[in-house]
Parts: sequence; C-alpha cells; structure tokens
Amino acid sequence: MRRFGQNERNVVSNYVALAINVLAGIFLSPYILHRLGDAAFGIWVLIFSITGHYGLFDLGIRSSVVRYVAKARARNDLEYGSRLISTSLFSYACIGGVTFLITLFVSANVSTFFSIPPEFQRAARTLLLMVGAAVSLGFPLGISGGMLEGLQRFDVTSLTSIASTLLRAVLIVFALRRGHGLLVVAFITVVMPILSSLVRGLFALRLLPVRLSWKYVDRATFREMANYSGVSFIMIVSTRMRFNSDEIIVGKFLSAAAITYFNIGARIVDYAEEVVEAFSQIFVPMSGHADARGDTDRLRKIFVLGNRLCSFITFPICAVLVILGKSVIEAWVGAKYIPQSYPVLLLMVIPSTLMMAQSASGRVLFGMAKHKTLAMVTLVEGIVNILLSIALVRPYGIVGDALGTAIPLTATMVFFLPGHVCRKLQIPQRVYLREAYLLPLILLTPTVVTLLLMKTWFVPHNYLQLAIHLLVAGAVYAAALLWAFSTQRAMKFGGLAAPLGQFSPAGVSSEGFSSDI
Repeated sequence: MRRFGQNERNVVSNYVALAINVLAGIFLSPYILHRLGDAAFGIWVLIFSITGHYGLFDLGIRSSVVRYVAKARARNDLEYGSRLISTSLFSYACIGGVTFLITLFVSANVSTFFSIPPEFQRAARTLLLMVGAAVSLGFPLGISGGMLEGLQRFDVTSLTSIASTLLRAVLIVFALRRGHGLLVVAFITVVMPILSSLVRGLFALRLLPVRLSWKYVDRATFREMANYSGVSFIMIVSTRMRFNSDEIIVGKFLSAAAITYFNIGARIVDYAEEVVEAFSQIFVPMSGHADARGDTDRLRKIFVLGNRLCSFITFPICAVLVILGKSVIEAWVGAKYIPQSYPVLLLMVIPSTLMMAQSASGRVLFGMAKHKTLAMVTLVEGIVNILLSIALVRPYGIVGDALGTAIPLTATMVFFLPGHVCRKLQIPQRVYLREAYLLPLILLTPTVVTLLLMKTWFVPHNYLQLAIHLLVAGAVYAAALLWAFSTQRAMKFGGLAAPLGQFSPAGVSSEGFSSDI
C-alpha cells in the first residue's frame, strides 16, 4: 500500500479546512445577519472590504517568503533563511505601521466617505479602528504562514485554521446569544487569526530554526525578494480591484443595507470559487517542474486536462446556482433577499464560471514564469471594473455594480486568456476548447435536465428540500463522472490517455518535485 505522504496530507487538510470554513460561513452569515440587521451587517461587510484592500501593501513579499524559504530549506542554509525572515519581518513591521496610520485617518472620516446611518457612525469608526489595527499587526505575524507554505506544511496551516474557525463560530454564537453586538463579534473575528499566526510561528520556527535579529536585516536580500515579487504585486492589485471593490462602491454610492443584499449574492459565488481554488493550486508546482525539464508536451496536458478537471467541478456548481439560486438564497438567509440578491448572483456566477473553468491556465503561466502579460491585462481589467461599476451603480443599483464586474471579467476570460495560453503552448485554440470543455458539457447535460425536471415537481424552499434536489442531481452527475473515468475518457488528450496520478494531488509527489519549484 502506498504511503500516505505529505502532499496527500496537505491536500486533504486543505479540503477539510475549506469545508469547515464554508460550512461555518453558511451557518454564521445568516445568524449574524438576522441578529444584527441589514444595516449593521452591511457595515460589517463594508469595514472588512476596506481593510481587505490593505492586502495591497503586501507588495508580493509573501510570495517571496514562500519561494525563498523553500530555497533555504533545500540548501539547509539557516544563515540565508535568517536574513530572509528578519528582512521580511522588518519590511512587514514598517508596512503594518503605515497601514495603522491609514486606519487612524479613515476611521476618523468613515462617515464622510461612506453612506452610514447616524446611529451606526460611532460603531463604524470603532470597528474600522479595531479591524485595521488587527490587519496591521497581521502583516508581520503573517510571515509564519508564508514560512509553512515554503516548508510544504499546509497541514499545519490547515489545522490551525480549522481550530480557529470552529472556536470563532462558537464564541460568536455565544456572544450574540448573550446580547452582545457588532463590536464584540468583530473583536472575536479579528483576534482568532492573530492567535493562529502565533501558533503557526511556533511551528515554523521549530521546522526552520532561523535566528531573528537586526543584524540579519539585509538590503541585498530585500532587493532579491523585490525582484521576484514585482509581478506578483501587480496580480495582488488586480485581484483586489476585481473582487474587493464592489462593496466599497456600493457603500459609497448607495447604502449600508444595499451592501448586505449585494454581498449575499456575491458571497455564494465566492464559496464556489474557493472549492475550485483548493484543487487548482496543485498545477503551479506541476507546471513549474515540467517547464524546468523543458517538457512542453506535459505542459500542454496540464493546461488542457487541468482545465477539464476544473470544469468537472465548476460546471455543475454553475448549473445549480443558475437553476436553484433563488432556493439557495431563501434557504440560507430568507426569501426577502431573493429579488435583489439573485440578479447579483446570476451576473457574478456566469463570468466566474468562465474564470474557474480556466483555473489551470493562470497556474501554468505562473509555473512557466510567463505571467507578466496576464498580470498587466488583469490590472487593466481591474481598473475598468472600478470605473464601470461606479458609472453603473447609481442608475442601476447593486445590479449595475455587478455588471461592472461581470463585463470586463467576461472579456478577459473569453477574448484574452484562452488564446494567450494557447499561443504560449502552441496549441490550436479550437483543439483546446474541444478537448477541455466538450466532455464536461456532455456530462453536465443529464444533470441539468434532472435539475429542471425536479424543479417542475417542486421548488425547494428550505435546506431539506434543497438537499433532495442536490442528492438526486448529484447521483446523476456522479454516474456520468464514473463512466468518464472508468473508460479513461476523462483523462484523454489528443487520443492518448494520461495516467490519473499525473494530475492528482498524489501525482505531485510521485513526480519528485523539489521544494523550491
């Protein structure tokens, strides 16, 4: 029997952590919403959206920490590791100080910048100050997570995340039942990641016992990190503009309550994206290894079959949300949110599905270190997203904001990304589209028919009824997948079957990837 290795533990723990995080969110979000009310919940989302943009100040340093910690471990060079971590810690401490000053300024003027009801203005200022301070502190503390990723110990990160998520859920429910409000819930929410980072730091320093000191803060090391992280920083900026600007725009031009209605639709799509993200991250080291060996044929297979596997996950999720989206919203938070939140969900899920179905594409470009053009296009998309959302939010409300995100994202995913990667790998685009997406669409068809027929029988209004629909449709889709994999059609590219192990999480270890890829 093959040994259950570190890579398998990493992937399994990642999915367990994801499942617990999603389930906790599904349970906590409506609980907090109904206890706090639409306006207070909207302020909650707004403040976390504002501080979410502090991630721009990461400057790509975390990606450098991951890469160069792996390098230090591979060389067993604790001197280099000490310079890396000490320099990163100093850089992040400076960044944390800057973001805290920004927090002080924004918190003092938050009611001027955003449409906040008078009775919530003081709470909003305090909440922003609290969350901003925690995020500022999280910059230097977050190095521990980067170290563990570089050491390939995702299992430690996942286990601490699981413990933090469960404890946070219990404490929030307890606090709300005792009559506490927004600020206490926020305090619990921001303290748990800090405690998790401290625990991760203890593990990381045991696994890589570097020395932390001023004498190891090194300008040459900072330049080395900066050279690597430049393109990553552009991607960070682009991602923040793409997905973290909507609630802020809604809060600026509409109201705190409108944020709640927008967030409900958008958050459901976020959960779907997290499922695909947890799987697709394996394609970066796989493509990096293939590129280092000059194995273009394997890169092509990772690109095509990787996107096919992502589509196996993405397409049924999209079908469920389009056909049963209203039922999902009703069961989750209540029927009154359907008229405004379902159009947002619908507008967001279509372009997001196009993106998720191509999750392997960006990972292949990162693995080949040829992601600069993608970063620049995504940056332009993010700018257009913000401008278009601002232009459409006033005449069309939260639907206009969703359109502002959906239009440029669709353009990138349809007109740029497929052709760009196909040119890089010298694959005819029609061949790629046929090989990657025809089989997933064929397998999806019986499931769509099942969902539509079930809906004519009865429309689900609660979790039990929704579960009946999903179980029946899931059984149909599982049977289709079983046929595809048992006949090897699921893993064929160009008439050749690729061994499943090459594209499974276990396949990463079987190929003998070194830790610095």
